[in-house]
Amino acid sequence: MARLRIRGVPLGAYQTNAYLLWIDSPERPCWVIDPGEGASEVLLPIIRAEGLHVQAILCTHAHHDHMAGLESLRSALGELPLYGHAAEQSWYGDPSMNLSAYLDGPPSSARAPDHALAEGDVLSLGPTQWRVIHVPGHSPGSVALVCDAASVAIVGDTMFAGSIGRSDLPGGSAAVLAASLARMLHDLPDSTAVHPGHGPSTTIGAERRSNPFLQRGMDWANA
Repeated sequence: MARLRIRGVPLGAYQTNAYLLWIDSPERPCWVIDPGEGASEVLLPIIRAEGLHVQAILCTHAHHDHMAGLESLRSALGELPLYGHAAEQSWYGDPSMNLSAYLDGPPSSARAPDHALAEGDVLSLGPTQWRVIHVPGHSPGSVALVCDAASVAIVGDTMFAGSIGRSDLPGGSAAVLAASLARMLHDLPDSTAVHPGHGPSTTIGAERRSNPFLQRGMDWANA
């Protein structure tokens, strides 16, 4: 099987990880995940240098720092399909919900996704299959994208290396986030590489052993 490549690129003031996923094959099919601030300026040179054929853009959730570069990237690459969870369809065009209304700089507004992601969906990138896991708590439409064959998960702001996502933003819930994290720990093998929305990549096993929020048995959710 042609090799799956994953490249994380921190973007903007919040150093949000955008990801380029592609297959090392003659066609070089590619996804862009979470194109935040300055996505076009930073990602387009990589896309062109690698000769990638971007097929779709996917968002793990619709907060400003994960979608601020959507429209400029779509303008540069053409009308690519956009995938995002149904619970946050209206957030893309609503600065108060995507939180850009409360930050310095111009508010973010983008067209709603063309395709609504839902639990159990399976998407194809070249020969790889990616299943959608709905992991709310940080936001109601947060999703993780999992390729079981490659033992890889793109998890947005649900889990970080040594930490977890915030649950105090609009639509967030500590109890719901705890349930999502417990599910990930139960369903994903320790060898699964975890690529989060901020900071370095990790593995499920490393987080199970050392993440203080996970070692405490989710008691923090009831604090």
